[in-house]
Amino acid sequence: MIKIHDLLMHRWSPRAFSNREIEKDKLLTLFEAARWAPSCFNEQPWSFIVGRRGQGKTYDGLLKCLIEFNQSWAASAPVLILNVARKNFARNRKANLHAWYDVGQAMANLLVEATYQGLMVHQMAGFDSELARTKFKIPDEFEPVAAAALGYLGYPAILPQGVEEKAPDERKRKPLDTFVFGTGWGNPFADL
Repeated sequence: MIKIHDLLMHRWSPRAFSNREIEKDKLLTLFEAARWAPSCFNEQPWSFIVGRRGQGKTYDGLLKCLIEFNQSWAASAPVLILNVARKNFARNRKANLHAWYDVGQAMANLLVEATYQGLMVHQMAGFDSELARTKFKIPDEFEPVAAAALGYLGYPAILPQGVEEKAPDERKRKPLDTFVFGTGWGNPFADL
């Protein structure tokens, strides 16, 4: 196996989160990491709606936007996040076809920083984007991209019946030669 940084190698997406609250300074550090992500024309087209459990209606609203299965386990996370992309460039109002990519980079920065801080992140596509748009009055020029649960690792025993935790060592990845190409599509990069 090729050696990569431990923060990347040992990152995984749990479903069981501890009741422990995330310290405000740690939470702010995650968004500072996201802020420094690269983006097309430095547009930084990301926005985040953040809800902390027990602190206002935002958390409950975000939880209700998740599909039922995700609601069942994500309710244990002390923080829920909805990331949103601005669809058009601010500089010229033309479509930014790279906005989702840029939001993904911001979330990747957040995720690596979270791992470094001893936190876990589970990102989700299973949410109702139109409900989120309505609940949080997201303007038309923005698009909800994904949701995430954030917190300290909890014990799998807290998960509802029918929801199982995958062990971090069960993660599987495609071999490099199946997606890193050289002379043409499907031709593995020669130096692999």
